[in-house]
Amino acid sequence: KIMSEFVTLNGHRFFLRTWGDAKYPPLLLLHGFPEYSGAWNEVAARLSDRFYCIAPDQRGYGQSYSPTDVAAYRIEHLVSDLVALIDHIGGPIDVVGHDWGAAAAYALTMARPDLLRKLVVMNGPHPVPFQRALIEDADQIAASQYILWLQRAGSEQVLAADNFAKLREMFAGPMNMSWLDGARLKEYLAAWRDATGLQAMINWYRATGLYVPKLGAQIDPPPPLDAGAMRISVPHLLIWGTDDTALLPSSYAGMDALCDAFTLHKISGADHWLHHQKPDQVAALIREFI
Repeated sequence: KIMSEFVTLNGHRFFLRTWGDAKYPPLLLLHGFPEYSGAWNEVAARLSDRFYCIAPDQRGYGQSYSPTDVAAYRIEHLVSDLVALIDHIGGPIDVVGHDWGAAAAYALTMARPDLLRKLVVMNGPHPVPFQRALIEDADQIAASQYILWLQRAGSEQVLAADNFAKLREMFAGPMNMSWLDGARLKEYLAAWRDATGLQAMINWYRATGLYVPKLGAQIDPPPPLDAGAMRISVPHLLIWGTDDTALLPSSYAGMDALCDAFTLHKISGADHWLHHQKPDQVAALIREFI
């Protein structure tokens, strides 16, 4: 069964959903944009016989702490939330991240590898190959133009209008959104709340240090990232839905060279929303790896 609670982390209130018995090994599940802790319902339900699954509404999302300042969403603050949460749960712990949750999980792993046992990422980018793709791969540059649009002032008002019509359209892209309907759609609409709620979520994009060139503009690459400082030293499984149109294969190219122990598993017939589309397969891969 699903339980929920509020916890205080670094003096701020965060909302957690949990599945399974607290005596089982803990498994931390980190959602991305524009999701919330309930995005893990299908996968967690399939793992809760063996793991104590814990999913927070991350900073700025759902019912958790949502500061208004863009700088409050810089990656070091997102990592600080996770360090405090693992301290609350008791670590080291296994971590699963998707989309922005993957970016936070990667940053956590680089900063505090001692807090992780194993890392699973699903369709989410490590900064080194992703930044490289955003400089070298014209298709990935084109696919990432939505980031520049989101960063603009007022994007949240546009996305929230008409019961979040534009957000739902953007969420879909040309991908399979048949899973987002009925009761699940109502839950998502409740989690998004209003334009102020969206503003906090979008601030993750506004605070990023990622360089995204404008389509057709001169590319002026930033200094290269320090790959040595961004190594993933814990055993790492990357699960990839191959039909993702937002993150292309170039966004994870070369990951094996950045990891001490790397496994890639591709899921065909799934896209960016693979945890909703193929929960049986995703849960089985996580179970086997951990």
